[in-house]
Amino acid sequence: MKYLIIGAGGTGGPLGAYLANAGKDVTFLARGAHLDAMREQGFRVIRPAGDIRLFPVSVESAETYRDAPDVIFVCVKGYSLPEITPFVRRVARRDTIVIPLLNLYGTGGRMQKELPEPLVTDGCIYVAAAIEYPGCVRMTSALLRVVFGVREPEEYRPELEQIASDLTESGAECVLSGNIRRDALMKFAYVSPQGACGLYYRIPAGGMQSPGEARDCYIALMDEIAALGKAMGVPLEEDYRERNLAILDSLPPDMTTSLQKDVAAGKRSELDGLVFQVVRMGERLGVPLLTYEKIAAELSTRR
Repeated sequence: MKYLIIGAGGTGGPLGAYLANAGKDVTFLARGAHLDAMREQGFRVIRPAGDIRLFPVSVESAETYRDAPDVIFVCVKGYSLPEITPFVRRVARRDTIVIPLLNLYGTGGRMQKELPEPLVTDGCIYVAAAIEYPGCVRMTSALLRVVFGVREPEEYRPELEQIASDLTESGAECVLSGNIRRDALMKFAYVSPQGACGLYYRIPAGGMQSPGEARDCYIALMDEIAALGKAMGVPLEEDYRERNLAILDSLPPDMTTSLQKDVAAGKRSELDGLVFQVVRMGERLGVPLLTYEKIAAELSTRR
């Protein structure tokens, strides 16, 4: 399998580094100072289990990439999809498999409409990481879990099992899902509440790890995502609270989400897709989302 990782930041960086470190054929797509540093000095991933250092590393820009990948992992922020999609359309073949690993729910289905030829699955990733400096990403947790799969049984391809095998061999935890709509919503029910709650109370993960108002808010937000899922015909498993709280509680107490970091830095963020879009979904489906509505109203005043 020839892998292309679009984005070498906190999501694509660890994912691609694990694969490349295991001897898989991996090319990163990067830009700016990060691209320059990777070309000149290689790529480093700092992690609790020991650093991964790749030198040389195969890295290209969107303008210089000319290969034909078998698998494309899309690891960018949701607001970057419109600028990335034409590039994917150019390099993907009919038998290419595109796996988006974004925070936003339903990305695969939306991308498939824009990319009718290749197979676009749905997917999600559990990882706590961010660019430390150009050419280096730091993982603040040992967790690297990738979940992906097709939305309809007729879309299944045997190559999906090879991808899952490659990820497992690389040291990542991987699930080839038989119900990716549910599993992706499960991830959304973790990341959206954490970002929304963290922004609302201006707290890191530690502020949600102990009993109190903020943790109760996080749980209420999860429950509202679960209510949305039920209305969409995508019910979460009964233990969704316990599973997502266990992940939250495993994080370093000072960890903040990429959404919080971007908002604090005044950068473009996924606030619309992670918070305001949820409110719009509730309105469209007739599902009351009192906690999301309260947080959205407050965050609107800070924009």
